[in-house]
Amino acid sequence: MRRVLEWMFFTYFLINIPIVIIMDSQIVFPSWLYPQSVKDAVSWYGKTMKDPMMLEPPAWYQAFCMCEQFLQLPFFFAAAYAFYKGNCGWVRMPAIIYSAHVVTTLVAILYHIAMHDFSQSKYPGPSTMMERLTLISIYLPFFVIPLLLLIVMVADEGYGSHASIKGPLQPEPRRSLRLKKK
Repeated sequence: MRRVLEWMFFTYFLINIPIVIIMDSQIVFPSWLYPQSVKDAVSWYGKTMKDPMMLEPPAWYQAFCMCEQFLQLPFFFAAAYAFYKGNCGWVRMPAIIYSAHVVTTLVAILYHIAMHDFSQSKYPGPSTMMERLTLISIYLPFFVIPLLLLIVMVADEGYGSHASIKGPLQPEPRRSLRLKKK
């Protein structure tokens, strides 16, 4: 089961790399850095999915994207490698920090989508319950998978240690050679 979770985490981090570089970075960096086709992709997404945060991001969302670029993106490469390789104990604490950060930011984003009145937005946002649920469903995997990662890493204190590996190739523990006194 652990290996299945590691492959899921590997896939999650691998998929996040191009999304963050191509899409989310446009919120942080000047538009002249991007070819028109990439700018058009963000515009299409924002208008089609009614996600005004991508087209006219509030300051708090820009701050989240800044953290994503400078804190999370470097971690994505290390995490993808660690979960691809499997049972890398060094990734446990950074994964806990990352996932706690992301889950916290996604709570704010999901709440905003569910409760904000987008009628005054420059770009149309979700106005019906179905539109809100559709947009929430796009963001939800970026909440659920980090939450699962957090649970797995916190619950498995032995992650990455050979003692936590169960199987026929696990060496027997060393026994004491002390002599018993008669």
